[in-house]
Amino acid sequence: MAPVVERRMRAAYKNPDPLAGQGDLEALAKELERSHPGAAGSLREGLAETFTVARLGVAPTLARTLRSTNAVESMIEICRDHSRNVKRWDGGSMALRWCAAGLLEAKKQFRRVNGHLHLKALRTALNEHARVDVTPPVYTPNEEVAA
Repeated sequence: MAPVVERRMRAAYKNPDPLAGQGDLEALAKELERSHPGAAGSLREGLAETFTVARLGVAPTLARTLRSTNAVESMIEICRDHSRNVKRWDGGSMALRWCAAGLLEAKKQFRRVNGHLHLKALRTALNEHARVDVTPPVYTPNEEVAA
């Protein structure tokens, strides 16, 4: 069954009409619900977001990066590892400090985003979609302070 599902998923993602592609995947998830509920749930997870990337006209190399949650999941795992030996949590502010420290640790392992040259076009598409400036034209990071 896997080759058939994979073929249908690829066809849906390649569909030039994002709404039709999303509908095809929702129909596939409904078909899988009885025999493979885990696969159906996984297919539904983030479905709207992945087609948002298609609706915004993101370049294929950047779209491939944005469709995956691997980067975020990796960052969260690094944060967890960084704070796993903390035995006594002294309130929410301590948790926030450790989270920030974990994010700074994760930052050391970040790599350039595939398709990073298309980020400016994505910002323009987002601004047009929202009709407001989503991000400033020039990013200037604030001073970072570790916990």
